[in-house]
Amino acid sequence: MIDPTLLVQMVLGALLGLSVYLPLSGGQLSLATPGFYAIGGYMAALLSTGWPALGGAAPLYPLPSLLLELGLAGALAAAVALAIGGPVLKLRGIYLAIATISLVEILRVLNLNLPFTGGAVGIFAIPQPFSDPAGYLGAALLLLLLVGLLCQRLEGMRFGRAQAAIRDDELAASCMGIDTARVKLTAFVISAVIAALTGVLSAHFLNTWNARQGSFDASITTLAFVVFGGSRSWLGPIAGGLALTAVPELLRPIGDLRLIVYGLVIVVGPVFFPQGLITPELLKGLARWWPWRQREAAP
Repeated sequence: MIDPTLLVQMVLGALLGLSVYLPLSGGQLSLATPGFYAIGGYMAALLSTGWPALGGAAPLYPLPSLLLELGLAGALAAAVALAIGGPVLKLRGIYLAIATISLVEILRVLNLNLPFTGGAVGIFAIPQPFSDPAGYLGAALLLLLLVGLLCQRLEGMRFGRAQAAIRDDELAASCMGIDTARVKLTAFVISAVIAALTGVLSAHFLNTWNARQGSFDASITTLAFVVFGGSRSWLGPIAGGLALTAVPELLRPIGDLRLIVYGLVIVVGPVFFPQGLITPELLKGLARWWPWRQREAAP
């Protein structure tokens, strides 16, 4: 049986995968997710440890205070994304990736040097809103369900069709009357909010937070979630995040060799699954077997 702590980490990884997926589904290679993830984590750490009134007198951190942190972290991440998204999203391809990696590094350096972030040591003793990993698992699954429903809804809306058109040919999409700048900025802001909300849960779950949580390494790892799982459906990043988060922990019995095996999985995976684990063909095949589709097709 899988350890509940590992299950929480897997779900959090799936959420970060979805954060990367949203801009990528519109052809935007944004690697800014760890930066917004760090913003959410620091928001939770600073509010829960620096404002005793939010903790109340109960042994566990109150859920209303956790919801307040989620709201403030999401608002701050959205504001930052709106402020930088306009100029940054004018870039494309590898240039956008470099710009967003630079954003992650700027935030990391700020977190290392600002007086209230704890420097390289970080912030410790973050209070716990749940008494065991099962509580965190329930909260993370609820957030994953809501984000998954949001992605499913967006893909079926005009916004999703605009994303697909921009991914295929941005110039053609613009000529067809699509406001490409607005669509790309919307996806970037939603991605930032998802990452920040995940950071809030992660900070409480880990009980500590520091600048290493939002680094260049995290940018590559979260991108690997999408590449490994598949970037043509929101189910792909979930599959990739769950799988690639679980593999290193499940391989711990083999010691340091687990890092080599983990690297081989990331390298060999795209060779055998060039479109990721979740492909459009797989989804179409599964759709034919859903009971509701069978009833719909029945005379």
